[in-house]
Amino acid sequence: MTRKRILIVAAVLAVPALALAWWLGSPLFIDRAVDEEFPFSADATVPAGMTRAQIEQTMATIAMLDGETMDEAMPAMAAATPAMSEETPGAAPAATPNAPAAPADPADPAAEKSGMFRDADSFHRGEGSATVYRLADGSRVLRFEDFRVTNGPDLRVLLVAHPDPQGRSDVQNSANVELDRLKGNVGNQNYPIPPDVSPDDYESVVIYCRPFQVVFSVAPLSAG
Repeated sequence: MTRKRILIVAAVLAVPALALAWWLGSPLFIDRAVDEEFPFSADATVPAGMTRAQIEQTMATIAMLDGETMDEAMPAMAAATPAMSEETPGAAPAATPNAPAAPADPADPAAEKSGMFRDADSFHRGEGSATVYRLADGSRVLRFEDFRVTNGPDLRVLLVAHPDPQGRSDVQNSANVELDRLKGNVGNQNYPIPPDVSPDDYESVVIYCRPFQVVFSVAPLSAG
């Protein structure tokens, strides 16, 4: 084989090798940021241009106004009773004790489990919170907030039965379920939990590199 042919073959072989090297190595130097709003329900429509903080403030204001409307309606109903009808005209209404605080709306999103991401080692680092929410429609979602992890190739989001995996063996030897490919190594993001997956069966969230089977970060979960 001539030297020219050798160089051509080497060049042909080098192209896929370089492409693979770029796919494996480039995420270490490039951040992928996302910023998803809180999923109040699976079929909720979020008005364009509103942030999560604005949505929560609007919902809180509406809830407060609803409560005031109910409080104002109660004296009007009481005035129709015989006892109230015997009051002399012009008499000041009797003081009524404050009504007890209304219980939380069962339709509100409820945090069932949560935890904070930790570093897997000195190179694979992670931070932020992971929370399992039950939404108004009964579905569940895993939400990351203030999240950041060392980037890498083909990172996946796993729920793992082990309470605090230290490495691949703890993940592989425990029951686990993959929710999705990691959407970004920086930012708030949501991962729907399939209806047939019970969060009670899993004790941690793991950011896992599939090609190298490496744990990048872990969030041990606790109830509440």
